[in-house]
Amino acid sequence: MTRSVLVDKVSEKVEGLTRKQTEIVMETVFDSIKEALQRGEKIEIRGFGNFRLKTRNPRKARNPKTGESVDVPSKKVLHFKVGKELRELLNS
Repeated sequence: MTRSVLVDKVSEKVEGLTRKQTEIVMETVFDSIKEALQRGEKIEIRGFGNFRLKTRNPRKARNPKTGESVDVPSKKVLHFKVGKELRELLNS
């Protein structure tokens, strides 16, 4: 599902909002989520799931082409944990 399909579905469900207004609402929601994650906050959407950042430690890796050892720096990765309701819906 793409962002435009999601905007279309929301604008169909919500009466009184134009597609453009729905787009603005959706952009505001996505921007708020991005900003919270940048600040290191956890995002919890009940019934759907949790988003949070995890830090991967630096490590040594190997270039498969040359066999040379490479240093991989630490980095932050996004972790999603599915909520109970969604998990049950998917597994029923």
